[in-house]
Formats: sequence, C-alpha cells, structure tokens
Amino acid sequence: MARMDTMTNPGTAAGTPTSESGRAVGLIEVRLTEVETVARDTNVYTFARPDGGRLPPYKPGAHIDLHLPNGLIRQFSLLNPDADPERYVVAVKLDATSRGGSRYIFDDLRVGHTLKISVPRNNFPLVEEAEHIVLFAGGIGITPVWCMAQQLAAQNRSWELYYSCRSRADMAFLASIEKLGPKHIHLHFDDEAGGKFLDLAAAIGAAPANAHFYCCGPNPMLTAFEAAAASRPHNHVHVEYFTPKAEAAGGTLGGFWVELARSGEEYFIPEGKKILEVLYEAGIDVDYSCELGICGECVTRVISGIPEHHDSVLSEEEQATNEKVMICCAGCKSERLVLDM
Repeated sequence: MARMDTMTNPGTAAGTPTSESGRAVGLIEVRLTEVETVARDTNVYTFARPDGGRLPPYKPGAHIDLHLPNGLIRQFSLLNPDADPERYVVAVKLDATSRGGSRYIFDDLRVGHTLKISVPRNNFPLVEEAEHIVLFAGGIGITPVWCMAQQLAAQNRSWELYYSCRSRADMAFLASIEKLGPKHIHLHFDDEAGGKFLDLAAAIGAAPANAHFYCCGPNPMLTAFEAAAASRPHNHVHVEYFTPKAEAAGGTLGGFWVELARSGEEYFIPEGKKILEVLYEAGIDVDYSCELGICGECVTRVISGIPEHHDSVLSEEEQATNEKVMICCAGCKSERLVLDM
C-alpha cells in the first residue's frame, strides 16, 4: 500500500522508536540495501540499519513513513511478517501522476543511500481470533494484504485471497502467490475477463457468515467493496485507503475554537484552515505525516465538543463516539473543540 502524502514534520525529534502503536517517538536511520522489480512499474525496496541492528517489530497491516531526501514523506506497507526484523521491505508502484514521491524513489533512490523512516503504525490489523478471513487486493493494494496472507498461511489459518489487476504484467508477487494454491488464491485480470472487474459481491456472498473481510486497493474498488459488504457486520469489514476517501465539505474546516486542555491555550480556526495547520503555525509540537486523514499519525483524544470527521482511518463506530479525531482534516459541528493536548 502506497499512500499520498505532503510535507515533512520538522518537529519530530531524532531517536529510536520503540512502539508500533500510538504516536511516533522518533525516526530511524536506514540504508537501502536492495531494489528488485516485481511487476510493471513496481519495485521492492529493502532497508536495514547501517549498524546492522534490529528494527522495531510490527504485525501485518503495518506501514512506515519514508522521509525522502527531497523533503517529501511517503507511506508504504511492510511486506513480510516478522516479529524481530533486521530489515523492512516495501513495494512502490510508479505513479504516472507522481508529485515527486514514487518518481523520486524510482529515479533517484539508489542502493547505499540512507534516509530516515518512522516507527511502524498499524491502522489495518488482522483480527487474531477470526475463524475465516477473506482478503481482497487491487493493484498495489496487495502490499498489506500479501503480508497478511503470508502470516495466515504460516499459521495454517482459514483464509482466501482475491487479487485483481489490469493484467498479469501488473501483478506483483504473482509466482509466490500462485504457490499458495487454488484453495486459497483467486486471481482476476481485467484484460483476460473482457474488461470486467472482479465480482466482489459474489466473493463476499460465498464467504461464511462469521468471516472477516479485508480490502486494500484503488478508491473505486474500495467503494464497491464497502457496498458489497454492507450486509455484513461492520466490525467484520476492514478497509485500508491510500488516498483520501472524500474531501471535506466546503466551509466545515473553520469557524470554531480549539482549546488545548493541558495548557489552556485557545486558538480560533478560521474558514479554510485546518486545526493542524493553525496549531503548527502557532509553534505547537504536533505529530503528523500525511495531512490527508489516511495515516493516523495525528489522532488526538477529544475531551469535549463535536468534531466533524473527514478521515479514512477511524471506523464509523469510532467516529460516532467522538472520542478522538484526526486534526489534519477534521471540522467541528460545535463552537468549541477541547483536545487532550
């Protein structure tokens, strides 16, 4: 999974992070040790510490931020399940409309180069107790899903994978995935199906009543997936967006006050401004990465007030509680929002 991001966070201190969940506590220096082409316009990049030390552990579904030398931050899912990793492996697809992220990685990042990365974060974790898991991936959305599939196979769990691409040339890890056998693997190629897309409704309808579903891919696929899974329990349907689900409605990102409960400081959020933007300009040390509501880095606890959610990380149930908010993209339905900061 590759995500669209914007700018670096100069407020993040250097150091060694120790936790997969929660906020980053620093950055890790790594060196690019290997580059491998795995599909058309798709490369795999392997990173390790220059000193050969271990990297923080993670579970399938986790992603890291790459702090690129050109000043951009890009987020990528980790490919291989490893409880005690010596390396991190990510896949990058060259975006034809790249704003400098994937294009820079393809054209300028070379073996031996060093850069900083974040501690892994996981907004897309596997449910450990699920009796059956059905995985869906479209294009480069295979990255977190492939990590899950490898772990499920190693654990001899009950699972299936539906993987869709435009053509065989675009399908990353095809040979390795096919080795897992037809019992688990269902491959779909648009060009071999007369241009028809994967029948998500049929696949979901064929799954057991207690199945958990995971999907990562382009937004049209995710929208169709959520519609096809609408009759299933909400907490059994898991989606990973790598571009924003929807832009915030006009006029909702301003016109209210934000109070920081710990310091008592108050800030007016004018029309057209984001909470994160105003706090950052005021010199408040805030954790953030994507500024698009897709990474989860800026999640903040709400003490009072009613936020208007525009992120693609919190579930509908989490948003309904109004207990936390992504301050990079949220508006406010009340006159004041009190945050645990």
